Amino acid sequence: MESPIQQTSLGGDSDMECSDTECYDDYDYYNNDDNDIEDIDPREIDVEYFNCETLNEEQVERLLNEIVELLSNNLHITPSLAKVLLHSNQWDVPEIIRNYKDNAPDLLVRTNIKPAIVPQSLTYSRYVTCSVCVTIQNMDKFHSLSCSHMFCKDCWMCHFEVQINQGISTSISCMAKDCGILAPEDFVLKHISRANLREKYQQFAFQDYVKSHPFLRFCPGRNCSMVIYSKEVKAKRAVCSVCKTIFCFKCGMDYHAPTECVVIKKWLTKCADDSETANYISAHTKDCPKCNICIEKNGGCNHMQCYSCKHDFCWMCMGDWKTHGSEYYECSRYRENPNIALESAHAQAREALKKYLHYYERWENHSKSLKLEEQTLTKLRNRINQKVMSGLGTWIDWQYLFTAAELLAKCRYTLQYTYPYAYFMEPGPRKELFEYQQAQLEAEIENLSWKVERAETTDRGDLENQMDIAEKRRTTLLKDFLDV
Repeated sequence: MESPIQQTSLGGDSDMECSDTECYDDYDYYNNDDNDIEDIDPREIDVEYFNCETLNEEQVERLLNEIVELLSNNLHITPSLAKVLLHSNQWDVPEIIRNYKDNAPDLLVRTNIKPAIVPQSLTYSRYVTCSVCVTIQNMDKFHSLSCSHMFCKDCWMCHFEVQINQGISTSISCMAKDCGILAPEDFVLKHISRANLREKYQQFAFQDYVKSHPFLRFCPGRNCSMVIYSKEVKAKRAVCSVCKTIFCFKCGMDYHAPTECVVIKKWLTKCADDSETANYISAHTKDCPKCNICIEKNGGCNHMQCYSCKHDFCWMCMGDWKTHGSEYYECSRYRENPNIALESAHAQAREALKKYLHYYERWENHSKSLKLEEQTLTKLRNRINQKVMSGLGTWIDWQYLFTAAELLAKCRYTLQYTYPYAYFMEPGPRKELFEYQQAQLEAEIENLSWKVERAETTDRGDLENQMDIAEKRRTTLLKDFLDV
């Protein structure tokens, strides 16, 4: 029987046959998706690439319960005790099993499941006085944790209700003074009868479990209940697939590349502490350096043109824009005083404030530019909508303008976070290289911003070329300085 491929001819010519080997070689070539295609690491293409998954509450509970079941079966303990161990040890199952097998009593003491000193077994009479409510009750009304501190059921119930209403769940402990033995989930639920209180406790416990798990992060988006999962615990850009919120997976704050988590926290703390000092910077108006008329900044671009005398200047340094292209490096960098250590304490304090204000002004300016460019995008969208309604092209024809605006926001956002990075850098060749690349990026962003604000009169090829240059500047800086 002939091969089905061998029976097929090209162009219907039955004389043009091929051998089995040749035909199957051709078939493999055209039908093998992996032919001559190498698996490319997405991290090589996108320096900010981050592999994460958005999970809902049900999926997270399933994930956590699987881990609890695994540990419970391995150590032959109750799921409630397994949860206490996991919550106290960052859900590291191999580490918990190893420590449990090496020295179980020590592990149980360290996680506040068992007391360090084993209490002596006490003999109670049929009736016992509760040390909290001071009432005499039958012995079967009393319960205790592993510490053997006995309290009546009503007092336990009251204790748990107060704690839960304060938002406490996994850290609820024994009522005895100086006793830190934790109350496991099954013990707590046994003493709670109200359905709403049980639900509240389980919800708080769920939040504690997620926060203690190194691979899970609650989405910080407004009214978003999703959880982001990733095994790569780094300061990477995590994106919620539901609400599209972007944040740093490692610290949970706004994404801040190339600045490290510790550095951005220091910077934001300093900004909060020195906010009153920097209040004068918040003004939106400056005088034109040529005709001295008051000018209000109503766009994101720092390339300003006086509406009166048409003088072009830089909003940041007030320098002439004509010579600004070659001097942009000097505009963004801060010149350190090499002899400041020899000056008086007052002079050093004044120099420190001057340095901070230099970086803060640029940080704040780019933050405001982002907001102003959002307004520009809204106006642009309205104008394009009018053009489409008038028959001047379709939305697809004008889509490149929105792509340019999105890229501009992406680049400016990165540029904004380069200033805290530079502020805390030690002087040296590496800082000089960083400031050079920072200045190059800033120059291309302002050129792109200028073109986006005049998008309808800007040549499409020119705009797309500027987009490419700006993005390459951004990715080059991140590749050289994004340390995660």
